[in-house]
Amino acid sequence: MLGDILRFLLEIIFTLFGAALILRAWIHAVRLHPFNPLARAVYQGTNWLVVPLRKILPSTGKIDWASLLAAWLTALVYMLLMWLVTVGSLVPLALLPATAGAALLMACKWALNLIVWMTLIQAVLSWVNPMAPLMPLLQTLTAPLLDPIRQILPRTGIDFSPLVLLVIAQVLLMMLARITYSMVGV
Repeated sequence: MLGDILRFLLEIIFTLFGAALILRAWIHAVRLHPFNPLARAVYQGTNWLVVPLRKILPSTGKIDWASLLAAWLTALVYMLLMWLVTVGSLVPLALLPATAGAALLMACKWALNLIVWMTLIQAVLSWVNPMAPLMPLLQTLTAPLLDPIRQILPRTGIDFSPLVLLVIAQVLLMMLARITYSMVGV
């Protein structure tokens, strides 16, 4: 029971922090203003890891390499800790490459979960309160993902692009979960 509680807490803490790192990279990619309250909160919560990495790996164009590396490192630590809690020993050296690959897939899973939540919140707000102060921020963050889908879908009175994006993200999440589990077993 203690192991289950510890795994649950590790999953919550690392998923939230990993999602914040992915969001930081996404904020950089869409060029969200750094004084936006969400951007400031994400920067403040992740600076302790990203700023030192940025000295080694600077950003290029729209890609914030330091944030992406930090997300991968966070996922790697998460995978190692989950193995330790689940199995009760350190990861064997022979499994370290698979664990590193699984950490990359875990970071992708965090990114997809972030897409799902942002899209869901935006879809619900568009029905409940389309003038909510959060809507412009969500539209800025999700537009690069929804606009290509909107170009493909036929124009109707209802925007089905969030639904299509949610289905695509969920299918990818299922595939990543299966691959990650088969690689490491955690």
